[in-house]
Amino acid sequence: MTSEPRFDKVRIGAPIVVPDSLGIDPYGQPIDEGRGPGIAGDRFDPITDNAFQRVSEHPLSTFSVDVDTASYSKVRDFLMRANQLPRPDAVRIEELINYFDYEYAGPDTNDEPPFAARAEVVACPWNADHRLARIAIKGRAVAADKRPPSNLVFLIDTSGSMGAPNKLPLVQQGMKLLLSKLGENDRVAIVVYAGSAGLVLPSTPASEAETIRRALTQLAAGGSTNGGAGIELAYQTARDHFIKDGVNRVILCSDGDFNVGTTGTDSLVRLVENEAKGGVFLTVLGFGMGNHNDAMLEQISGKGNGNYAFIDTEKEARKVLVEQTDATLVTIAKDVKLQIEFNPAQVSAYRLIGYENRVLAKEDFNDDKKDAGEIGAGHAVTALYEIVPVGKQADAIAPKVDDLKYQSVPQPTAAAANSETLTVKLRYKAPDGDTSQLIEFPVTDGGKSFTDADIDIRFAAAVAGFGMKLRRSEYAGSWTYADVEKAAAEAVGSDPYGLRAEFIELVRKAAQLSGQER
Repeated sequence: MTSEPRFDKVRIGAPIVVPDSLGIDPYGQPIDEGRGPGIAGDRFDPITDNAFQRVSEHPLSTFSVDVDTASYSKVRDFLMRANQLPRPDAVRIEELINYFDYEYAGPDTNDEPPFAARAEVVACPWNADHRLARIAIKGRAVAADKRPPSNLVFLIDTSGSMGAPNKLPLVQQGMKLLLSKLGENDRVAIVVYAGSAGLVLPSTPASEAETIRRALTQLAAGGSTNGGAGIELAYQTARDHFIKDGVNRVILCSDGDFNVGTTGTDSLVRLVENEAKGGVFLTVLGFGMGNHNDAMLEQISGKGNGNYAFIDTEKEARKVLVEQTDATLVTIAKDVKLQIEFNPAQVSAYRLIGYENRVLAKEDFNDDKKDAGEIGAGHAVTALYEIVPVGKQADAIAPKVDDLKYQSVPQPTAAAANSETLTVKLRYKAPDGDTSQLIEFPVTDGGKSFTDADIDIRFAAAVAGFGMKLRRSEYAGSWTYADVEKAAAEAVGSDPYGLRAEFIELVRKAAQLSGQER
């Protein structure tokens, strides 16, 4: 075991002071907010809402699945802790929708592929002339005694910025909660990084829980953030104890402030991408706001064949690391892509709601070299499309271009004459595979109203509407926060963990902060 690196200690819980001279931006944040490596401040990649696309010009819509949930926790943190509306670019609508579990039927134990996929079309609640298509994917659950052995490396940021109570202390709580779910066939190592990186605990059987807990308890925050060196050491540790046919994963816990060493996002992306090809995947857990590099953490989790959550409370740590242990750790399919073909005889235009930074070129669908998202055991994935039926006109659609001089407009095939609204195509690879498999099925609009739709469609639509309101989206239609609250309240269902009820509280808070009556 290497000696523990020396850090400049700071008292955990000490306030992080922002100089008065910095000023505040329109969202209540310091105006020096970071724009690149080494600069403090919360960083979010800009998001431009997906626009309506004419089926005659763009019959295919292609994107990568996304099981991240970090954006929802950040929205909650903005509203409930900071008492302010979130920045529009912090709101990734697909992550809000996929934060919740839905009663989707998964595959039978012996079925292939490792997940079930289905779709349905209902009335669009915020635009009476439009329809709403939901595509639902449910991964196969893994029984606790069937989960493969795990080789985990906890990579923990112990830099000075992690000293706040909702950062390193919450990391320690969360990792101890995860430890309670591990068994005798699992192993844990702990790597920390601040001014330098160090191996605090070599790979240790999870059965030696007291040793691991003691190592976690002794961590303290101090120093600058040499995250690149920490990631390199964590991956090396994971490779040294690689378990064939097991779970090999680095779990990065950080506020995302990489300001020493390998700090550039591009170099970090290349590093985690190469390691993922070798079978070591990445989970990213973000903690605390103020100097949170959301943009970088989201990118490296995606390229690392991983998932990204934001832990703002002990309750959230329990959700991600205890209630969803298998989904967080066990990948059942990788490089999962969806491609939707719309029937021009039924649909004039469509819009994918969310997934803006997951959109792929149509050629990427059949390209097995193109990276895409992963699905964990038991994960549910939802995607929504707003559809403009033939004969209806959406004001938000861009003007039609003139007919081409040198090419003729494609003509519908005989298949367009049937009642199909769209066809869903899905590609995926086994976690250790290089060749994708294809699933394909048609979907027909049965004319179902929104009120007659199942509660999961209605609740997902309410979450999407909430996201559009927070983003000040031009596509939010006629819905108000009161409409969002009503739709969600009527679709709460059993709600065993109170997450849907909590969502309604967030809607009320956002309405209050925006000055809109519910």
